[in-house]
Amino acid sequence: MSEFARPVRLDALGGAPRAMALVADASERESLAARFGLPAIGRLEAQVELAREGAVVTLGGRLVAEVTQSCVATGEPIAAGIDVPLALRFEPLGSLGEGENEVELSAEDCDVVEYEGAAIDVGEAVAQSLALALDPFPRCPDAEERLRTLGVLDEGEAGPFAALAGLKERLAGDS
Repeated sequence: MSEFARPVRLDALGGAPRAMALVADASERESLAARFGLPAIGRLEAQVELAREGAVVTLGGRLVAEVTQSCVATGEPIAAGIDVPLALRFEPLGSLGEGENEVELSAEDCDVVEYEGAAIDVGEAVAQSLALALDPFPRCPDAEERLRTLGVLDEGEAGPFAALAGLKERLAGDS
């Protein structure tokens, strides 16, 4: 069960678009923060509109969140605001051509969520969209400087080209 479950029964969706406002409470935000390895989620909201055409449901809207991530270099907390559009398509499980050897995905296919049964979970889709919107390598503004004072070399100083430059200097010194 999702920490932010907001099931919507397919038979409750008619031909007209249906607007929904989703707001995660403190307990849901705490559970999602633990799931995504975040120190905190201060706010998680989404305004969405659902439209059904047969077995396919489209979702459009906007996700707004305030999260705290940890700097990958120092571990310090970093506040981040997220404000991203949502565009998803829910399709029945197996409708994406399972069992085929080679599948080509278009940009449209990349935001497809498969569902099983008579309901879709809009909250879980929003939670997954939040996870995808997070900075995968958050760094505090002075991370490079702080690492340098600790003796950590940057990529240019520690990479293969730096090793070749060091070898060149040693060879020049032997002459």
